[in-house]
Amino acid sequence: MIVVVVGVSASGKSTLGAALADALGWEFIEGDDFHPPGNVAKMRRGVPLDDADRRPWLAEVNRRIVQVDAAGKDAVLACSALTRRYRDVLRRGIRDIRFVYLCGDTELIRARMRGRQGHFMPAGLLDSQIATLEPPDNAVVVRIDLSTRQQVAAVLQALALDSDT
Repeated sequence: MIVVVVGVSASGKSTLGAALADALGWEFIEGDDFHPPGNVAKMRRGVPLDDADRRPWLAEVNRRIVQVDAAGKDAVLACSALTRRYRDVLRRGIRDIRFVYLCGDTELIRARMRGRQGHFMPAGLLDSQIATLEPPDNAVVVRIDLSTRQQVAAVLQALALDSDT
């Protein structure tokens, strides 16, 4: 199974994804690691990515999770996957994929973005992400104001998964 934690920047995808992978003993994949340098540079300048920018990035992320799935392994992926089209790219070639959608107060997310150190995504791009966002259907919905432990428990219960811990 591939579990994809989706949401806007600073919603906590990486934190929840890593904690969930740790609880399950699964591989954790950080979607941001697959952005080409041009995408990162564009975001650092405060310029939102468009579909042309996202297409090769999503294809590369999909290639990685297809490898994991084809090897018969499980993984948790943190990836914004803001639209249905983007999530459809991630689904290609995957036998069992589930989505977890992190949602919550915009001002809390904005405050998190302002407090982050060393991340390429500036707070000024949050509005463009919110405008692009199409909340997923049939996803496990998790509030961002819960603790990471509560979030992990909610996902494990919703997906009927047993943790290793």
